[in-house]
Amino acid sequence: MSWRKDSRGERGYHHGNLKEALLQAALGLIAEKGPAGFTFADAARTAGVSAAAPYRHFRDRDDLLASIAQRGFEQFEQVLTAAWDDGRPNTVTAFERIGKAYLNFARTEPAFYSAMFESGIPVDSSPELAAAGERAFGVIRAAAERLAALTPPGVTRPPAMMMALHIWSLAHGVASLFGRGDAARRKLPMSPDDLLEAGALIYLRGLGFPTDQNVHKSDTSTAPKSGPWGTAPK
Repeated sequence: MSWRKDSRGERGYHHGNLKEALLQAALGLIAEKGPAGFTFADAARTAGVSAAAPYRHFRDRDDLLASIAQRGFEQFEQVLTAAWDDGRPNTVTAFERIGKAYLNFARTEPAFYSAMFESGIPVDSSPELAAAGERAFGVIRAAAERLAALTPPGVTRPPAMMMALHIWSLAHGVASLFGRGDAARRKLPMSPDDLLEAGALIYLRGLGFPTDQNVHKSDTSTAPKSGPWGTAPK
């Protein structure tokens, strides 16, 4: 769900959809001012309702932000799951798609991304939020486990969980610093996608992971020519 400024104030309590109106209002304020740049009353005013009306659905501003973060993680999980596609047509190609999907989500849904990772709301502030975050990370972990299974015998590597954390950190760092669709984006002499490709390739090669097209014999499908997340830029 993308926030559109032209929808601000069009939905209010008199429409019988107060909760959704507040969520959309808060998303718009996050997009404009960041997750710390507005108050509970600002969200109510933007939604066109009284300052007391939000308490019908949310305890306070943090509860509202937690609901937005939960929805963001739910959409994030769907995006990553579709990109992973259970490792089809082969593990490496699917892994490459996850990296691209991560960057694309940060680029196209900066308000959700900020609520999820920059609002200061602990992921365990509610069971629903914690579960949504775990499901999203679970997609990355599943990909890391499948990758770990392709490592040649005798090669020392971290546990799959550690690999998942390393890969997540790399993707998240590139997305946050360079790949977002808001003012937080930094200038880069290459595309964020190329930077992520290069970083992942260096990391996997450092682990002794087979990154050339002719050494993916342990996978059941044909590997792409460029290896995981493409070829490092020269």
